[in-house]
Amino acid sequence: MKASATPFLPFLHKANQFVIPIYQRNYSWDEKQCQQLWEDILRVGANDSVPLHFIGSIVYVQGGHASVTSGAPLLVIDGQQRLTTLTILLEALARFTGNNEPFDGFSAKKIRHKFLTNPLEDDDRFYKLLLSDTDKTTLKALIREAELPKEFSIRIKENFDFFAEAISENSSKIEVICSGINKLMIVDIALERDQENPQLIFESMNSTGKALSEADLIRNYILMGLEHGLQTEIYQDLWRPMEVEFGQEAYGDQFDDFIRHYLTIKSGDIPRLSEVYEAFKEYSVKYFADGGNVRELVADIRKFAHYFVAMALEKESNSKLRPLFDDLFKYLNYSVAYPFLMEVYSDFENSLLSENDFMEIIQLVESYVFRRSICQIPTNSMNKTFAEFMRHVDKSEYLSSVKGHFNQLRSYRRFPNDEEFALAFTQRDVYNFYSRMYMFRKFENHEKKEFISVENYTIEHVLPQNPNLSSEWQEELGPDWKQIQERYLHTLGNLTLTGYNSEYSDRPFADKKSMKGGFSESPLRLNSFIGKSDKWNETAIVERARLLANESITIWKFPKLSEVESTKWSQSVTRSNPKSTYTVDDHEYLARPHVRELFEALRVELFKLDSSVSETFLKYWIAYKVDTNFVDVVPKAKGLRLSINMKYSEIDDPQGMTEDISEKGRWGNGEVSVHFRKLEDLPYILTLIKQSYEKQLG
Repeated sequence: MKASATPFLPFLHKANQFVIPIYQRNYSWDEKQCQQLWEDILRVGANDSVPLHFIGSIVYVQGGHASVTSGAPLLVIDGQQRLTTLTILLEALARFTGNNEPFDGFSAKKIRHKFLTNPLEDDDRFYKLLLSDTDKTTLKALIREAELPKEFSIRIKENFDFFAEAISENSSKIEVICSGINKLMIVDIALERDQENPQLIFESMNSTGKALSEADLIRNYILMGLEHGLQTEIYQDLWRPMEVEFGQEAYGDQFDDFIRHYLTIKSGDIPRLSEVYEAFKEYSVKYFADGGNVRELVADIRKFAHYFVAMALEKESNSKLRPLFDDLFKYLNYSVAYPFLMEVYSDFENSLLSENDFMEIIQLVESYVFRRSICQIPTNSMNKTFAEFMRHVDKSEYLSSVKGHFNQLRSYRRFPNDEEFALAFTQRDVYNFYSRMYMFRKFENHEKKEFISVENYTIEHVLPQNPNLSSEWQEELGPDWKQIQERYLHTLGNLTLTGYNSEYSDRPFADKKSMKGGFSESPLRLNSFIGKSDKWNETAIVERARLLANESITIWKFPKLSEVESTKWSQSVTRSNPKSTYTVDDHEYLARPHVRELFEALRVELFKLDSSVSETFLKYWIAYKVDTNFVDVVPKAKGLRLSINMKYSEIDDPQGMTEDISEKGRWGNGEVSVHFRKLEDLPYILTLIKQSYEKQLG
């Protein structure tokens, strides 16, 4: 490696051409980064006591040892964001200066001939900087002052407009601007491919500018080390189509999320967003060790990317599937179901289930999510529920096994049954529910062929929100009017949709019903019961809520099974969790009073965590689990030894009571061990156990 501090403009002038390899990320700087660069230029340009300003490094390589003066195109490993941004800035400055030269060397002709183009060259060799596919044609058109392509680079256009406007607004400071640019310094780093690993250097050098996304790192990891022909082939055939299908904005915003979902499918574990790249490297190593190759891996990513784009970006072409995806992902905004449904989509395309079964599975996921929201069941376990869901699916009986697993979910993961759901729906404050318009749209359009867009309507409280109700409303509700208003105001029975919200205002019910555009004339199904009611009191509100709740269980259906199916899938769960033949009497140390006292105190607290916590006596320990063991209790002569099912690096133990047993042979699961010998330690030990329990909940 050869590194030296170099003024940016002479560096750019001496270089023949910079090429951004296809494995590099697209241009991604936005106004925030451009604003910072602009402020730095103005600051140093206006201060004669500041001789230079470092803006970071530019790392490049070409075959063997490469340098700016070698004359050959230089492949940029790091620094393309700064290089591209300054090129855009110089083009904006060239257009402003024209034939003038406000600062030595800064006329339009000199800027273009020295820093933007190679005037004696043709075709692509004419340009000092060649970007990758998404940005290449836009930058070339910009430098030629030509019309931008139809699918132009959003970032390049926006940043050019930013600099053009900034220069115009600071026209009186043009010498300061030129002076500031002239003071910019970079660290010029030339790599020798035979001696340095560009990938490792690339990973470690993104210290300035806009941080690389996990997807950027993955693309480089996949493509950088390949032979040029294979690199180009895989990029053009597989990776580039993904970029195009996502689109520029979504590729930058959502590709990391997609890769995370993809890895969840492949491993069953959910990597942290900040650790997606490391998780991918780990997965790819196993993939290649099992005989897979790069093309097959990228082709698989490409396949699942297509499913993600269809669901998440509203690009599904199947007219039956698209509204289902919209309901779940656009209106309910429920992203943790992506891994499960992407894999189901793959199986659907491979003809492992019919279109109707696929549609029913999507609707079951929607019902599961919505019912739980109405019943206000905590959502912290949902990502893990769907990450692990496919393990319980029998693909020879696809739909039936999906229903079976939904039926077997318990406690905090349960699928609320019809009774629980309907009751919660009548009592819940749905006015302040984040998905209320989705809810009303589903009620209004259920089993209708003529779809009504509810976005044109507003929510109406039939019984008004005004705490100072008129005498007519007080008479309508009776002597307990205030309590009735407080209890039912925001509930399902009292809410509807209307286009006459301002006209209705706080009018008496008789007026709301009979006026022009009133409930009696409303074309909305939601207003049918209201329009037929003579009074609007507690009885009417409760009855309408009951009717809507009854309808809701047909809209958001429970996964009902036949008796045969129910028996089959419940037996399957029983077989996977065989009943233990051991009891408390099989553990001799539990006969000791002190040890038994500790054990009984602990088990009481463990059962308090959740009604679904189970206790299983095994030969050498007692296991406590929800889905899997979160703590195992090993009775000892002087107390209990607990195995907490976590990695030792994950446990938060400020008192230092735990021990790392990852390299030791001990009964129980997990790498964390702690001794429980004194009752007064129980509260602290429970904080350790709860970490494993909550981790299992997701």
